[in-house]
Formats: sequence, C-alpha cells, structure tokens
Amino acid sequence: MTWIENIERWRQLPAEEKLLRRWKAIPRDVAQSMAFEREPVEMSLLQGILDRIEPPALLKQHGASSPTPR
Repeated sequence: MTWIENIERWRQLPAEEKLLRRWKAIPRDVAQSMAFEREPVEMSLLQGILDRIEPPALLKQHGASSPTPR
C-alpha cells in the first residue's frame, strides 16, 4: 500500500475513529519523542498515565456504545 492510499484511507475514516486512534497513539508518540531526546521512558508508565486521564467527551460517547480494546 502506498502512502497516498494510506492518506485516502485515513480521510475516509469517521471523525470518532480518527480521534480514538490519535488517543491510543499518545504513549507511543511520547515515548518516541523522549527517546529522541535521549530520555527513554517505559511505555507501560505512559500507558498508565493515559489510563488515569479522562478521555475527550467524544471518546466517552464512542466507548459507551462499544468497548474500547486496549
């Protein structure tokens, strides 16, 4: 799959799905950023912090209708 096809698939996703994917990517993105700064941090620590943070209202509505896999 080319990068153009990936962009097309992303654009076709519903807004809720895009938000959910961005929310789930936060620990990975932070870990990569910290590693780049030569301050590595455990993904499990970041995931634990994210689990304690209240998700955006749109995600809460999405999660009420179907369980969010982790």
